Amino acid sequence: MKPARKAPAAASPEDLSIGPASPGDMRQIIRLDAQTTANAKPKYWHRRFEACQANPSEQFFLVAKRGGALLGFIVGEIRAWEFGSPPCGWVFAIAVDPEARLESIGSSLFQAICDRFRAAGVAKVRTMIARDHQLILSFFRSQGMMGGPFVELEMELDE
Repeated sequence: MKPARKAPAAASPEDLSIGPASPGDMRQIIRLDAQTTANAKPKYWHRRFEACQANPSEQFFLVAKRGGALLGFIVGEIRAWEFGSPPCGWVFAIAVDPEARLESIGSSLFQAICDRFRAAGVAKVRTMIARDHQLILSFFRSQGMMGGPFVELEMELDE
C-alpha cells in the first residue's frame, strides 16, 4: 500500500514574498504555466510581462517566492467600460506549483492582486474560466467569487 502523501506545512507570511515579476522570473513562469496548462506559450508571457511593465498602475504581474524559488504567479489588470462595465479588476491567470498548492499561496496571490485593485480605486474583481476547469473554479469560489451579471457568447468563424 502506498503511504498517504503528507500535506506540506503551511508557509508563514515571513517565508513567502509576493511582489512584481522581474525579467529573471520569466523562465520559471513559462515553465510553471506549461506544467499546469500543458500548453507552452512563451511569446504570450513575454508580451504580458512587457505590457505590465509599461503600465504598472493598472496591470499587475505578481509572483510568490520562497527562498528564491518561484512558487506561483497571478496576472490581472483594471479594465473599464467594456460591455458597459464600470472599472473593475480582471484576473487573467493564476498558477501555483502543484507541490505547493496546499500552502495558501494561491489565496495569498489573489489577496495581493485584490489589494492592488483596491488601491487603484476599483471595488470589484472578475475573471473568466472554462466551465470544465473544476480546480480553478473551486479555487475562485473559495475566494468568495460567484457568477456575475454577464454571459459569454461565442461562435466559430469560417475559415
